[in-house]
Amino acid sequence: MKIHLLLAFYLFVSMQTADNVSTRFAIPAGYQRVNTQANSFAAYLQTLPLKAAGSHTKTYYGTIAATDAYTAAVVNLSLGKQDLQQCADAVMRLRGEYLYHQKKYDAISFKFTSGFKCDYLHYANGYRYRNDKWILRAKPDYGYANFLRYMDLVFAYAGTLSLEKELKKVNSVDELKVGDIFIHGGSPGHCFIVVDMAQNAAHKKIFLLAQSYMPAQDIQLLQNGSPWFSLDKPAGIPYQELIDMKYLRRFE
Repeated sequence: MKIHLLLAFYLFVSMQTADNVSTRFAIPAGYQRVNTQANSFAAYLQTLPLKAAGSHTKTYYGTIAATDAYTAAVVNLSLGKQDLQQCADAVMRLRGEYLYHQKKYDAISFKFTSGFKCDYLHYANGYRYRNDKWILRAKPDYGYANFLRYMDLVFAYAGTLSLEKELKKVNSVDELKVGDIFIHGGSPGHCFIVVDMAQNAAHKKIFLLAQSYMPAQDIQLLQNGSPWFSLDKPAGIPYQELIDMKYLRRFE
């Protein structure tokens, strides 16, 4: 009985001290973490699980990524063995993961660069993509492995150009929140996603940023001396020019 109680207590403590975005990074003095709504996309990002401190950012073929020098932490999500999950793909993966685990299957949908709407419900119900059409080829499968195959399909045909068009522009720094995306569509283009945020008494906001890169690599939280970025200070990281209000977007 005592062993069972001790085990239960250990599991409880482990859950409370899980190594995630909000527990790994201390809030700087004078700031307070912004509150997010329970079960929201923002709350999901704040609790993203992280690999052990000191983990390197790896590419899809297992080597240390060129961006590793900017690693503050590595998100503990699968990467796959193909050169697919790059910058915009990482943002779509995080959005897809959140909706999938919330069982909001009908909300999982991304447009290809061609404009084709690739929704998860079609894929989960056995339809497969071919030349901007759905063709019924398989039995329904809502399992996680099949969800990841759907995401690989999205990664193959979508990118920064298509994702930017799907997102809503954020017009004011006062509206900046966790889950927002700095994005510039192009070939290749690039994007960052805000995964946590804090604010001081003067309403100045600082935030944590995550990204993937080319070739496909782990989703990493970024740092350059500090993991906390702001709009009024040069970031000192590749594509730092995108950390600007004119590039800020969010999912509807």
